[in-house]
Amino acid sequence: MSNQPTAGRFEGRDHLLPVRVYYEDTDFTGLVYHANYVRYFERGRSDFLRLAGIGHARLLDQEAPMAFVVAELNLTFLKPARIDDALVVRTRYQRIRGPRLIISQTVERGSEVLCRAEVVAVCIHLDGRPRQPGRALVEAVTPWLDPEGQ
Repeated sequence: MSNQPTAGRFEGRDHLLPVRVYYEDTDFTGLVYHANYVRYFERGRSDFLRLAGIGHARLLDQEAPMAFVVAELNLTFLKPARIDDALVVRTRYQRIRGPRLIISQTVERGSEVLCRAEVVAVCIHLDGRPRQPGRALVEAVTPWLDPEGQ
């Protein structure tokens, strides 16, 4: 297991990752630049896995190493985030279908949803070919999957 600290916490089936908006996250208007939401979502998915005990370093340090690629990413921007905002990235791994992991995410400020993401990540061999997720990954993620979507 990685010696890196975990970030965030689980609340029910969701992983919550606090994020602060820094100057570097914003554009010239002081609003979060649209591409930085993708970075926030990536951090949420990665820290979900790390907290579940199957971080990226562990996935690479297996007999049959594996990684992920994002095959689909659908973003819906609802409201802007601003410099110094305290945000939460909410991540829910919905289901595993073959090599695909279907994930729903939001960026929230308090009770407001600012941005939504629907993500399809694909498990791959290191040469880029799709592969089935390993048993360790499935066992680590299964407790948080949608019981009706398994």
